[in-house]
Amino acid sequence: MKKAIIIGATSGIGKGLAKLLVDNNYKIGLTGRRVDLLNELKNENSNFYIKAFDINDTNVVEHKLDELTTELGGLDLLIISSGIGDINDTLAFEIEKRTIDTNILGWTCIACWAFNYFENQKSGHLVAISSIGGLRGSRQAPAYNSTKAYQINYLEGLRQKAKKLNTSIFVTDIRPGLVDTEMAKGDGLFWVMPVEKTVRQIFKAIINKKKVAYVTKRWRFIATILKQIPRSIYDRM
Repeated sequence: MKKAIIIGATSGIGKGLAKLLVDNNYKIGLTGRRVDLLNELKNENSNFYIKAFDINDTNVVEHKLDELTTELGGLDLLIISSGIGDINDTLAFEIEKRTIDTNILGWTCIACWAFNYFENQKSGHLVAISSIGGLRGSRQAPAYNSTKAYQINYLEGLRQKAKKLNTSIFVTDIRPGLVDTEMAKGDGLFWVMPVEKTVRQIFKAIINKKKVAYVTKRWRFIATILKQIPRSIYDRM
């Protein structure tokens, strides 16, 4: 039985992946801040193991992950599905700081721990949920798009590092478009995808050890357009 940890498993994509993975013969460690929601999941299946903590508390992250991995009896796959994002038209610094603390500082602490663990055992798979938003800036949510750009580049760096190590370490960057979760904010949203469909495509990307995967697949088309819009036009959007 394979062992996995999902960071941010109490709702949305993380919760959906937890249920899909456990149905596919995984033993899974679930993390999140809301212990009541973690307990609800634990009561659903004996192959769920829980550990409540906030990834922003970087002083405890490594210890908690060490404990959870010991309880699982090892680790083959770690998925970072934790993150936040808010519309910030007024550019309130507290909103920007909260986003940076979670999506960069906390996120990087998890990524470093996972990669170092896999490097020590010479195998493993790190998967992170970034966003199509990381491809360009956003006037409505500057910090969110910027932190996702950071994640995209960081994951690329880890893929380079894994290649140089010449071990069986895989790094997958999942770039969702709009998914029907609490993270989908704003007016006039389109192509909002159901969690179930999104999760199935993420699972397929994990099984195939994709380097980069847009979910759902139609968002690859949007990504191509975003990359090609001239800056002079994009600045006026």
